[in-house]
Amino acid sequence: MTIVVTGATGHFGRHAVENLLSRGVPADQIVAVGRSIEKIQDLADRGVRVQYASYDEPESLRKAFAGAGKLLFVSASEPGKRIPQHRNVVDAAKDAGVGLIVYTSAPHADSSGMILATEHLATEQALAASGIPSVILRNGWYLENYDLRGALEHGLVGAAGDGRLSLATRADLAEAAAAAVLADSHDKQVYELGGEGVTLAELAAEVSRQSGREVTYTDLPQDKYVEFLVGVGVPEGFAAVLADSDHHAASGALYTGPEDLAHLLGRPATPLADAVRAQLA
Repeated sequence: MTIVVTGATGHFGRHAVENLLSRGVPADQIVAVGRSIEKIQDLADRGVRVQYASYDEPESLRKAFAGAGKLLFVSASEPGKRIPQHRNVVDAAKDAGVGLIVYTSAPHADSSGMILATEHLATEQALAASGIPSVILRNGWYLENYDLRGALEHGLVGAAGDGRLSLATRADLAEAAAAAVLADSHDKQVYELGGEGVTLAELAAEVSRQSGREVTYTDLPQDKYVEFLVGVGVPEGFAAVLADSDHHAASGALYTGPEDLAHLLGRPATPLADAVRAQLA
């Protein structure tokens, strides 16, 4: 059964393809899809079928999905554009007769007030309306969202207060996605995925412990955090989305608990201490 992975030229999609291969899926049964396919030429050299497609080009999606049994639908990366882009993916999958879609969504997309969740909820609703059997992976916050090496010099900055975030590594979440695609059946349609819950102050303390250098967490009002992000080069629109997510994290929007991720992985998520150590290495 052919498995298509969108976003395969990005970090998450690439990890997912590698996990499918490590789990014994024949390379010629995997279609790695993305816009910058030169980035994954090495996968083509290993027998993976590499296909150009853009979420903005419906015909390219229909071509990429032709004959697919399952689709790992990695969400688009540009806030504000996801709803039409994701509609193109769902429509193309339906036209191609895809049998199962596994979609990477956002934590508590059906109840969260985060700006980020709005587009993901719209996609979940589009999937439900399509009639295609779907599994929703509501991925928690990546540990890699934080520049821990930079924090050694400048500390951590955010607007999450004392809220606990279920941080997980991108690799763990991608491995869980590969497992979800390959599962014969699922206990549930929606998984809330994350690792152990920590505050950003606790994350800073763990970086301090491992580095031997004092790393502090500075908590800012939401508007000031936007200004900070823009000041370090984040585009203003994306900065507003990140600051909004932090603001809601203060009241638990990015806390999922570790159970669903451990279930899909078949093991506990990578401990925070180990993940921090790897990122600092």
